[in-house]
Amino acid sequence: MKRTLICLGLITSFAANGALAQVSGSIDGARISQDVKVLASDAFEGRAPGTAGEAKTVAWLSERFNALGLEPGGENGTYLQTVPLTHTRLATPSLLNLRTPAGVQPLTHEQDIYLATARPVEKLSVKDLPLVFVGYGVKAPERQRDDFKGVDLKGKIAVFLINDPDFEAAAGEPVAERFGGRAMTWYGRWVYKYEIAARLGAAGALIIHDTPGAGYGWSTVIAPHSEVFDVVRQPDALQAVPVQGWLSGAAAEDLFRKAGLDLKALRVAARRDDFKPVAIGDARLSIEAAVKSDRVQSHNVVARLPGKTRPDESILYGAHWDAYGIGPADAQGRTIRPGANDDGLGTAAVLEIARHFAQGPKPDRSIVFALWTAEERGLLGSETYANRPTYPLETTVANITLDVLQTAGKAKDLVLIGMGQNDLEDRLATLAAHQGRTLTPDSAPERGLFYRADHFSVAKRGVPTLLIMGLGGGADLAEGGRAAGERWVADYTTNCYHKTCDAWSADWDLSGAVEDIDLAYRLGRDLAYSHDWPQWKAGSEFRPVRDKSAGMRK
Repeated sequence: MKRTLICLGLITSFAANGALAQVSGSIDGARISQDVKVLASDAFEGRAPGTAGEAKTVAWLSERFNALGLEPGGENGTYLQTVPLTHTRLATPSLLNLRTPAGVQPLTHEQDIYLATARPVEKLSVKDLPLVFVGYGVKAPERQRDDFKGVDLKGKIAVFLINDPDFEAAAGEPVAERFGGRAMTWYGRWVYKYEIAARLGAAGALIIHDTPGAGYGWSTVIAPHSEVFDVVRQPDALQAVPVQGWLSGAAAEDLFRKAGLDLKALRVAARRDDFKPVAIGDARLSIEAAVKSDRVQSHNVVARLPGKTRPDESILYGAHWDAYGIGPADAQGRTIRPGANDDGLGTAAVLEIARHFAQGPKPDRSIVFALWTAEERGLLGSETYANRPTYPLETTVANITLDVLQTAGKAKDLVLIGMGQNDLEDRLATLAAHQGRTLTPDSAPERGLFYRADHFSVAKRGVPTLLIMGLGGGADLAEGGRAAGERWVADYTTNCYHKTCDAWSADWDLSGAVEDIDLAYRLGRDLAYSHDWPQWKAGSEFRPVRDKSAGMRK
């Protein structure tokens, strides 16, 4: 904590225009904007875990919580919870090719293929390993589905389709709706595919990229530039798959064609329950690349406002403070990826909600404010908290997560990610009606946003959650309607998501975001003064987990 206090002293000037401002009666968009301007400034260097940018970030956030009079909610009487990470960086491969009957085909890294490793090794060495197409790679007994059919993947590279089996299913196909229809399930996520490849002993996992199935373009895939953060894994724990990465759609089609296979036909076959893995001809992959690795001690920042009558019951607000740090220069020579909206804006929103709670009447239940690290690297900070929470998840009433809010003005609705999961959304709908607004389901559930934000770490442990995110399809904007909302989403995801363009702007119109943040605050406030325990809805995959701990809630 001594180091943190030193940092606090060095950056006190960053707290101007809001650190100890008098509480107002409504959410303050100007204060939020100023906080984002600070967090997204060059001084914070893109807020990557384990960097000087992290040290400044966690110090500044700790100072803000301390100035509000909130209790430290981390470890050893501090606002910080340690998150030990491994950090690997794959150098440009010195050897990278595919050997097929058509000859040896060189591959261009980050154009044809994207590679990384989460293992802390000195060198990645792959020599003529065979490739096996495993379709969607789903192993889900509860859905009577096993795409692997006992195939031995040891010493082989598993090649996956992105998303899950009914993403492209036509009406009437047996698989249709078994995996949520167009809505991506956990089995569609790249994190799941790497994990199942590791569990089955594969030497590597490559995912065939397509923008509709992934929910983002190739530029987002390569944004980390072969830099990987992972939780520190104990020797007896499941280890990460040795090679992980993606094949571009064009490179995949070329590979399958040269192997005498029809990728289009295999996509259809992969939807059927009787699908069996297919060897990709005699194709062999070779890679030689140096790896730099080190240990990184990152941190979640956690604060708490204790409840006056039921302090052991908590409402948890969350956002992630991390962004992508410093990367290759863009066309304008900019190297800092400031993460202003993703998720500087969500972080500033949590600070503003904390201000309201801290300077208002003391709630009956405790309010916990958590700002997570390493969300961009696989929800690692929130996952660490979920594994060793400072406040029990069984008596955490609800989690409300804010991650990327729209900056295009007021909207007639709030697009809700994962609609239909729990009754928090019914409470939110009532509050939205008081604003003259409605809730709208995510229009692009195939992107799997419900599984891509920090709330998921506690949701899968049973805590009822809400994700407030501006990327779930275009909002029905007061100016321009849903078409304008869709244009905002398309422009942000195409041009700025995880890029240098995600910078603070004085031209942001935060009036709509302010209303969303106000809903998040009021929902938590209502729960903080009640005895209610929100419930997962019948059929939710998370309900059985929550039911197991029902006896711990009064």
